[in-house]
Amino acid sequence: MKIEMAFGKTGLEAELPEDRRYQFLEARSATALPGALAALEAAMDSPVGTAPLVELARGKKTAAISVCDITRPAPNRLVLPPLLARLAQAGIPRDNVTVLIATGLHRPATEDEIREIVGPDLYGSIRVVNHHAKVLSEHRYLGETSTGTPVYIDERFIAADLHITLGFIEPHLMLGFSGGRKLIAPGLAAQETIKVLHSPKFMRDRRAVEGSVADNPLHRELLEISRIARHDFLVDVSLTRDRKIAQVFAGHPEQAHRRGMEFVGQVMLERIDEPADVVITTSAGYPLDLTFYQTVKGITAASHIVKPGGRILVISACTEGAGAPEFCQMLEKFATPQEFLDHVAERPVIVDQWQLEKLALVCRDKELLFYVPGLEARYQSKLWGRTFATVAEAISAALEGVPRTARIAVIPEGPYVLARVEEAVTA
Repeated sequence: MKIEMAFGKTGLEAELPEDRRYQFLEARSATALPGALAALEAAMDSPVGTAPLVELARGKKTAAISVCDITRPAPNRLVLPPLLARLAQAGIPRDNVTVLIATGLHRPATEDEIREIVGPDLYGSIRVVNHHAKVLSEHRYLGETSTGTPVYIDERFIAADLHITLGFIEPHLMLGFSGGRKLIAPGLAAQETIKVLHSPKFMRDRRAVEGSVADNPLHRELLEISRIARHDFLVDVSLTRDRKIAQVFAGHPEQAHRRGMEFVGQVMLERIDEPADVVITTSAGYPLDLTFYQTVKGITAASHIVKPGGRILVISACTEGAGAPEFCQMLEKFATPQEFLDHVAERPVIVDQWQLEKLALVCRDKELLFYVPGLEARYQSKLWGRTFATVAEAISAALEGVPRTARIAVIPEGPYVLARVEEAVTA
């Protein structure tokens, strides 16, 4: 049986043995909007919970727009032109607009990536800058949240008269869903803020998982930070499987984003009636599978539907390797997941430890297998699981010794599917 898996820019065809009990979980993607531009314009002119963008911008001199970095397939090249037109109509010329790439603690975008992020038509005609989380002097201190998180946000964003974010909404491994407030923090926050947000205080809370916002402490924390930073307006979209715009949500940063999360949760939710013995999944292809750091999201998303002691095989290109230097160092240093969890429990937070922490939590009761061909050889033996040279070998190992009656879940699009066991959904 042949199946197409999301992998890099081209996809990957995998062969599955016929005589197995498979359940294929795929995003029940909404159809693409027939007139995406018209939908974007209508959303900006009749937004959720606030005045039209032109009215909000009128009387203001400057605007700052936070956009996703290259690891997210946000359609900025479609969203920015009508948004800039409305700012100009309100009296904010393009020269007074700054687009900030919300890198969080990811590396800065290259010039080629900036061209891809904003589109070739806008590249060179608008000010686009990278956020630098490690340069504290580029941030403004705005006080603390009610739980004590220090709030440092990029000065170039705060100094503007109008604060806008552009994003897209998908399940997020610890925040419930992406988009909205995430474009403020961690997107434009200093590492002094990000380290607290990604500390064990939040990472080990069972409520900080994909698809959960109702009682998610990290979601609440980021909402408070976005209010402190005076988040004025957002434009978020949901995407189809082929990355076209399925729906647009614009307006009040909390109300519009809430509608978007509800829509995406309904579209992406897939249920199985019992936990799987084996899950074969991906990191959703380019750009999410550029690094092993991002690949962890495919693993955590699958972990919710696997039996204790069950197996997860993740297939990910990892064309840019493991990730940032701090993440790479930790990946090499700790022999076991528990050694890592014990080490970070009471120590100051290190950059990028949170992704490894989420991985370690999964490893406590799941067996992990990897097909990550772009990952350097030095890391292949450090992944707290077995790695394989070919996808065929990886699939064979994942099914080895598993009864033919065992349930095998296959998730070709990885974390773009919000999978849950029926009992967990209806409880």
